Amino acid sequence: MPASGVSAAAIAARLSTVGLFTRVEEHDRYVTVEAEVPESLSADLWREVLEVVAEADRFGLFTTSQNGRTLWAVVRKAVPTTGEIGGPGHQR
Repeated sequence: MPASGVSAAAIAARLSTVGLFTRVEEHDRYVTVEAEVPESLSADLWREVLEVVAEADRFGLFTTSQNGRTLWAVVRKAVPTTGEIGGPGHQR
């Protein structure tokens, strides 16, 4: 498993230990972790959650009146350092 997948899995596992249900999705350039955040989350648990998602490349909180609060974190995949990065027509 690539390092991004390992990092995302670790973030998801730590959020799960706090009691949050997590979803992990792999995309072409990054892996996302999402978790529904209950209204009743204590300040101490919020601090722990923020420490966990701070390990991601980006994170945030999406809130709606209909769906509640969803915490998200993004872990970028490594950019290839060799090969045809610019595509077959790219001049070097």
